[in-house]
Amino acid sequence: MTSDTELKIFTGNANPKLAQEISSYLEVPLGKAKVGRFSDGEISIAIDESVRGADVFVIQPTCNPVNENLMELLILIDALRRASAWRITAVIPYYGYARQERKTRARDPISAKLVANLITAAGADRVLTMDLHAGAIQGFFDIPVDHLTAIPILADYFKGLDLKELVVVSPDVGGVIRARNLAERLGAEIAIIDKRRPAPNVAEVMNIIGEVEGKTVIMVDDLIDTAGTICLGARALKEQGARAIYACCTHPVLSGPAVERLKDAPVEEVIVCNTIPVPPEKDIPKLRHLSVAPLLGEAIMRIHRDESVSTLFD
Repeated sequence: MTSDTELKIFTGNANPKLAQEISSYLEVPLGKAKVGRFSDGEISIAIDESVRGADVFVIQPTCNPVNENLMELLILIDALRRASAWRITAVIPYYGYARQERKTRARDPISAKLVANLITAAGADRVLTMDLHAGAIQGFFDIPVDHLTAIPILADYFKGLDLKELVVVSPDVGGVIRARNLAERLGAEIAIIDKRRPAPNVAEVMNIIGEVEGKTVIMVDDLIDTAGTICLGARALKEQGARAIYACCTHPVLSGPAVERLKDAPVEEVIVCNTIPVPPEKDIPKLRHLSVAPLLGEAIMRIHRDESVSTLFD
């Protein structure tokens, strides 16, 4: 990369507010692009400025409506590639279809790999993402992937609350590394909920491994979808004598009955990041929003300058 390569940022319709925050952090204006629809619903994109030879970052989480936002991302990348952008980085704060990353039954798809193939085929040169549902998805790409985590942001929030006798709880065995990372930053103990899923979006708590009686508990997960796991876990922790319960995640998917469940759950606060926009009707008083814009902005600048991204977490 030459020193005079221009940094440009574009966004689709998935999370324009986050894109604007990143733009403000970097002091780089958002690129001029119209992302609309033809009368039959097909996506219409027009790039209204030159990107020839530029280092371009496209900010677009593939959240609900996931197929619309994914297609916007793919067509934006294709338009920028055909306009001779020097490098295109897909900035995907939330990576949709990540929960289908392996075959659990015969004839299952591996949609996370299919989406990786589509992004690469569209013309992306690298990917910047956050808290993938499964870290192994990085290996589905044949282009560089920078995988960020919101754990430092969440840890800083909880340090500010000055909570005592903390235990960080993973809602399942698969999230133990994430819980341990948060616990180490808070100087807390760790516990695990032994959970099974008899069907998709259905969870059953089997056992709680660890001591939670009389403790302040922080449940941490990568995302909250229907909130079944978090709410069921919170009730089980309360029954085991937990004094106060907080829940946190990176991605507030909040689909189906999630909001009603969280309203009724025995949790003090639900701390989420703004990788996905939360519509006003779902923004209940329990929700606390933390911005990932400075973290993503810093990562974008480091990629642009060919500097280390991993040192952000040292």
